[in-house]
Amino acid sequence: MRYSALQRFLKYVTYDTQSAQDSTTTPSTPGQMELARVMAEELRELGLKDIVLTENAYVTATLPGNTKKKVPAIGFVAHLDTATELTGRDVKPRVVKNYDGGDVVLNESEGVILSPRDFPFLADYKGQDLVVTDGTTLLGADNKAGIAEVMGALEWLTQHPEFEHGDVKVAFTPDEEVGHLAKLLDIEAFGAEFAYTLDGGPVGEICYENFNAAEALVRIQGRAVHPGTAKGMMLSAVTMGHEFLSLLPPAETPATTEGYEGFYHCTSFEAGTERATLRFIIRDHDSGKFAARKAFMERAVKWMQDRYGAERFDLTLRDQYYNMSDKLAGCEHVVETAMEAMRALSIEPRVIPMRGGTDGAALSWRGLPTPNLFTGGHNYHGRFEFISAQAMEQAVDMVLKILELYVKRAE
Repeated sequence: MRYSALQRFLKYVTYDTQSAQDSTTTPSTPGQMELARVMAEELRELGLKDIVLTENAYVTATLPGNTKKKVPAIGFVAHLDTATELTGRDVKPRVVKNYDGGDVVLNESEGVILSPRDFPFLADYKGQDLVVTDGTTLLGADNKAGIAEVMGALEWLTQHPEFEHGDVKVAFTPDEEVGHLAKLLDIEAFGAEFAYTLDGGPVGEICYENFNAAEALVRIQGRAVHPGTAKGMMLSAVTMGHEFLSLLPPAETPATTEGYEGFYHCTSFEAGTERATLRFIIRDHDSGKFAARKAFMERAVKWMQDRYGAERFDLTLRDQYYNMSDKLAGCEHVVETAMEAMRALSIEPRVIPMRGGTDGAALSWRGLPTPNLFTGGHNYHGRFEFISAQAMEQAVDMVLKILELYVKRAE
């Protein structure tokens, strides 16, 4: 079955919606509002109702149900923005038809090659159509693939009025990548009884556990003195920053952990002799271990303050989101139905502890149970990001099957 998801995706990725970490506005970048306007117009063209575009780039809409059975209103959520690690400007997607299983040259002049030697799972996509970058930007499948798949499902539903379904609620949100986490989504007005984010990875992936997350900002005040006469007087913020990093356990980083293992991750280190700023993310699935990690960060800063002076080190520590698993207790049918939908499509569900977070984590804590489902993408947040057109079609099938199963259960 063919859908419009691929064509829509190729359009959406051309909008620069990269979010900005330190912005004080929502959305954090103007490109998100630009795409939000496009989405509102496309939803209008499909005939959806109650379309709302807020000043903060939230887009919500309803496809009214067409069944007399009592079925729940189901939400589908995806975010507009793309990650901060690599630019999302001037994305030039390319479709590699009937992938042959070998190297894909993304950018010959810069020597950027998507290779199964580096990414062995590429072999699983032999014969499929891969959407890739030109090697200079990210692709934006995280999360424009989710948007395109939701839109593909909506378009199919509007073209097939004989397909019974309840109310379908849609939300496209800003600034997920910088931890905004749908804070301004009016859950009551949204009107879904539960929802799904389409913000996961490979086909079959389903997440109802995620990290507890915090961010830490460490500011260091050094003392600059002419290096020719600096003995006993200079305090290099660069050196103190490296010393602080050495206090953190080297085996507890993203590159050395997996599964339920937590980590500390220095995402940026900007430094000169006079001052330095280190930004960290702290992650753990277990709430007790999460609290211990934050306490360790505080002790490390205190140790450096005792060594160099309290005025030399400052720590700002802020929780970002929490593990959704506790909030899904009593709503197991939401996860079970998604898994049943996958199996009905000959997709084996892959339950994984999500090593990150989604809007769904925050929404679950606010009372809207929202597990996370696959989009089909790989290598998010970088130039080697890709997605299979066939995987996107499977995601659309999954959305439709979930709607179908809830109608059947109402019989």
